[in-house]
Amino acid sequence: MCGIYGVMDLEKRGTPLAPTLALMGGVIEHRGPDDSGQYEGHGIGLGMRRLSIIDVAGGHQPMTNEDDSVWLVMNGEIYNYRELRSNLEKKGHQFRSNSDTEVVVHLYEDEGLDFFKFLRGMFGLALWDTKRDRLVLGRDRIGEKPLYFRREAQRLLFASELKSILTARNVPRQLNLNALQEYLALGYVPAPRSILEGIEKLLPGHYLVAEKGLASTHEYWNVPCGETEEHSEEDWIEQVREKLLETIKAQLVSDVPLGAFLSGGIDSSTIVSAMARLTGRTVKTYSIGYGGDQSYYNELPYAKLVARQFATEHHEIVVSPNVTELLPKLVWHLDEPIADSACLTTYLVSRLARESVKVILSGVGGDELFGGYRRYLGESIRRWYGLLPGAMRRTIIPALLRRIPQDRSSAWKDYARYAAAFTRTADADPVTRYMSYVTMFSPEVQSDLLAKDRSNGADGTLLAAGALRRYFDDCPGSDALDRTIYVDLKTSLPDDLLALTDRMSMAASIECRAPLVDYQLVELASRIPSRMKVRGLSLKYLLKKAVAPWLPKEVTTRKKRGFGAPVGGWLRKDLQPLLRELLSEEQVRRRGLFQWPAIHQLVKAHEEQRIDHTDHIFALIALEIWCRVYLDGKPHQFQPSV
Repeated sequence: MCGIYGVMDLEKRGTPLAPTLALMGGVIEHRGPDDSGQYEGHGIGLGMRRLSIIDVAGGHQPMTNEDDSVWLVMNGEIYNYRELRSNLEKKGHQFRSNSDTEVVVHLYEDEGLDFFKFLRGMFGLALWDTKRDRLVLGRDRIGEKPLYFRREAQRLLFASELKSILTARNVPRQLNLNALQEYLALGYVPAPRSILEGIEKLLPGHYLVAEKGLASTHEYWNVPCGETEEHSEEDWIEQVREKLLETIKAQLVSDVPLGAFLSGGIDSSTIVSAMARLTGRTVKTYSIGYGGDQSYYNELPYAKLVARQFATEHHEIVVSPNVTELLPKLVWHLDEPIADSACLTTYLVSRLARESVKVILSGVGGDELFGGYRRYLGESIRRWYGLLPGAMRRTIIPALLRRIPQDRSSAWKDYARYAAAFTRTADADPVTRYMSYVTMFSPEVQSDLLAKDRSNGADGTLLAAGALRRYFDDCPGSDALDRTIYVDLKTSLPDDLLALTDRMSMAASIECRAPLVDYQLVELASRIPSRMKVRGLSLKYLLKKAVAPWLPKEVTTRKKRGFGAPVGGWLRKDLQPLLRELLSEEQVRRRGLFQWPAIHQLVKAHEEQRIDHTDHIFALIALEIWCRVYLDGKPHQFQPSV
């Protein structure tokens, strides 16, 4: 795992690039504390920070080919590099190291821009072809590794993290108002937009080519859609088991110690089970819990069950973090505001794991592949709901749900929250229904919330819906569930879950791998009919069948639980001083993004427990901290005045 960065002088003015590279690399040292390297040619500068995983001694970057005509920096891992290297050596290529990165250099020599199609792994890379004066930027198929870039008239800047680009001279820090509204609607900013004007995210499965003064992006892979196959349930179970084991085995390649996150859920437990089967060695596992009145978020008992069954070397902690101090640090690492409390949990467990391993495997992505989110139940419930009398659907049930508390502090309140979202749009089109499940601030609330000169004259929810609708439209031949899963794989997975997983693990200088989003497993899952993923009210139906013989029954039959943190409880106690500081009338008016009366009413309703606004308040707090760090240029740790 590493961080890459660089600059291309499009006019080749001969300006020294080393000072810029030094600044860009210094700010992302956490991504690679073991090593650093730079290459500067005529009009090009490449740099990297390295966390040494494969060929620890010989894997220094940038890598080059035999005649120094191709140079490469890469963040990530190529899991099939040994097979690729063997084929390249048969063709006469000479290698100077045992690194997976050097394989990519020689693969480009043979395949040109088609080389991406041969890579199995996670990566963000930059390749410089001196003979063609060509810069190639590329990102892995699913989006495990990030890559930002900024196109200007005279230069092209790129980096693994947004903050690296901001160190370059004359890069403005201007809020992208459309991105702001998408953030309010979704809790993250969908690619290719970023929260800052003029800085973009390279889409997963895409590469950018800059040569002859022009830059263009190209897609080399997409999530398959509308290609389901018919097989027996037993056949699907066998295919899933075989591919799970093959995928996880491929990702165990490492020259340093590795372990696994273990939440006690099906996804992480499956990975631990496979590791135990494949390695024959004691697996190191890591879990985190919250005690006291936050026990709803404590999954340690389930993690212990799995750890005992597979005799892992289990590490666990029960935490009560100083959230006021921790949040600013994490927001700085996140680059963009992400209103997902999983960032706290992911960072804390990454920090625990880093004490004894350098590589960690995570179960992120299993819900998207195999149908694990409660919103995926919508189509099954809709068929039954439509049989009820119209008056009951339109008035009686919604009225009852309005009287039930809705938050994430308990299972029944969480179900009530989903039920209320379902009833509001049960008869709407798939995009509108999807937006009702994932929307954070509704169009009406956004209208009241945003200062008039900050709305760009647009509806933020419609902007977000437009970003999502294009993916619904890309998948026209599938049923509603498969289209929804496709949209999640293209948006919330890379731009929320994988983004925070990358940043939080890198904040702890540990490499995190996600076997369940391996592209070959994604392609297999896309061929499975939706009725095998969600059957009735049973989520992950096929996956549970496939791994049931491997796992304790308590794990495969337990209810779905998110990998979050007890933000609701913290807002009532630990985060109260921070809330009063960041969302005070004085601060809201000074920032100028929002209208104070709307903020005041939202916070008041939450404090009086009339409406649960935990997600909304956390999103606003995260945004204000981000503004202080990235727009105001304040240090990433600060104490509020109380």
